[in-house]
Amino acid sequence: MIKRLDLILNGKGGVGKSFFAVNFVQYLKDKNVFHTACDCDNENSTLKRFHDEAEFLDLAQPRALDAMFHAFEKTDLVMVDCRAASTDVLFDYFDEIDLRGTLQTLSVALTLIVPVNHETDSVDQLQRIVKKLENACSYVVLRNEVHDDTFAVYDKSVARQRLRKDFGAKEITMTRLQPWLVEELSLKNLTITTAVKDGTFHLLDRQRLQTWQRKLYTEIESAAELLPPAKS
Repeated sequence: MIKRLDLILNGKGGVGKSFFAVNFVQYLKDKNVFHTACDCDNENSTLKRFHDEAEFLDLAQPRALDAMFHAFEKTDLVMVDCRAASTDVLFDYFDEIDLRGTLQTLSVALTLIVPVNHETDSVDQLQRIVKKLENACSYVVLRNEVHDDTFAVYDKSVARQRLRKDFGAKEITMTRLQPWLVEELSLKNLTITTAVKDGTFHLLDRQRLQTWQRKLYTEIESAAELLPPAKS
């Protein structure tokens, strides 16, 4: 097996990093994929709130990110929810440890899961990531439809053309979940899988949750070769 590090990264806030992270970790649990999940957000630790076993990485500490590589001593898959405005911290860290050399030595494949929406800022952040890392990693672009289901800025961007042509990027879509369901899940700190079994949700709302979850899981599986550990 080749070990894999999945980083959910976009320097812009509010693009859906943590919401996807919570559901991606639940997907791994539902599919019995052994993994370690890490949360980098010390102010809004969404991932750890829904999955309390997630490890916290304090980016204020110089060696905090070492933990995501140490985790490979016990697992083949590490998933990190990177907080907003953490791009520079990660770039500096990658330079410090010689990212390519470290990945090769540890037999780890890196995948960046980059959420984008209809806003220019989210696409600019993607462009910045691609310019810095190029082919040091694989890319999965997450088209988040929470605010708008059109992606004109991304679709016409140079970043998308380069990702598809030069780096074999995959694109997946996260559809909009009804706002009252998002709010209820958040208030109760429940993942969808748990909520579906929770008697406090009405049958029709449980059906809505299951329908949304099935769509997301299908999207995740369409990029499966870039997300879980890969067979050598």
